[in-house]
Amino acid sequence: MLYHLLPSLQEYISWLNVFRYITFRSVCGFLFSFLFVLFLLPIFLNWLKKEGIGGQPIRELGPKGHEGKKGTPTMGGAVVVVGVIFSLLLFTDLSLGLVWLVVFVLFGFGAIGFVDDWKKITKQNSLGLSEKQKFLAQCLLAALVGLFLFLKGFPTEISLPFAKNLVLPLGGLFFILFCMVVVVGSSNAVNLTDGLDGLAIGSIISIAATYGVFAYVAGHVRISDYLGVHYVPGAGELAIILASLVGAGLGFLWYNSYPAQVFMGDLGALAIGALLGVSALIVKHELVLIVAGGILVIEALSVLIQRYYFKLTGKRVFKMAPIHHHFELLGWAEPKIIVRFWIISLVLSLVSLSTLKLR
Repeated sequence: MLYHLLPSLQEYISWLNVFRYITFRSVCGFLFSFLFVLFLLPIFLNWLKKEGIGGQPIRELGPKGHEGKKGTPTMGGAVVVVGVIFSLLLFTDLSLGLVWLVVFVLFGFGAIGFVDDWKKITKQNSLGLSEKQKFLAQCLLAALVGLFLFLKGFPTEISLPFAKNLVLPLGGLFFILFCMVVVVGSSNAVNLTDGLDGLAIGSIISIAATYGVFAYVAGHVRISDYLGVHYVPGAGELAIILASLVGAGLGFLWYNSYPAQVFMGDLGALAIGALLGVSALIVKHELVLIVAGGILVIEALSVLIQRYYFKLTGKRVFKMAPIHHHFELLGWAEPKIIVRFWIISLVLSLVSLSTLKLR
């Protein structure tokens, strides 16, 4: 909105021309979403309390130390998602289809998460939607994302990290299936990681910052050509959205850090995870997400390994999955697990950024 309005007034106020620059609008998006969440989240929490909306139910089979978290307000991720959307509407170029694709993803996956959270709160159990219901809804939305990109003539090949001009071509159907794997996988991985205070959002911040850099590079003709990165027209606007996510994430971490005053909930986790997946697709750094989001991948794999190994053998690989619970049961203090996972996430993000030069 401001991107379209303010530059037209530069004839009268010359400095408004800065709104044409992605870097300036990224800073604006970061600051706006940070302050939005920082000041609006307490109001949201007071509203939940006033309306008598119950807090987060705790999984009965979870670690005993989590019993004290019962009743903590959830769905705080809603404020993060709304903050990112408002920032997007203010500072991005709304004439681009990619921008509205992000809005669709945030609303769609956020809606799935809201229904799941609401069922948990109203029934006061940790079940919510069935795995099948949630998975099918996610697959449908992700398929629509892939179909949109394909019909818009988006490149369907997969870029390989650490390799210059080496890609893996995909046909239309396989491209859509690949989009489903990336978006649904990323969405669920964030949801599984969201099990300790601040763990998920801290990892999300470093991943979003990394893909913000990728988006800026991919959307810049000269820089993308110099680095041998696939040029994607309009991808620079995604850098503003991801900067907004970093800002909103920091604002949320203010209240979600140990001991958490609020939980993200499935609403925020599913929507933000899907946004990261779509970002990887748009900037053509799909496989790098495995590295940048290494913590998310490890968390998701630990659940899959535990589940299927138990079905085959009746034994467990980990004391409890996701893997952060395994370390809890080993006696690690929750803050130590969180900070160490953040450190790993930051290191992996830096490794991911190195792919821009190591080609």
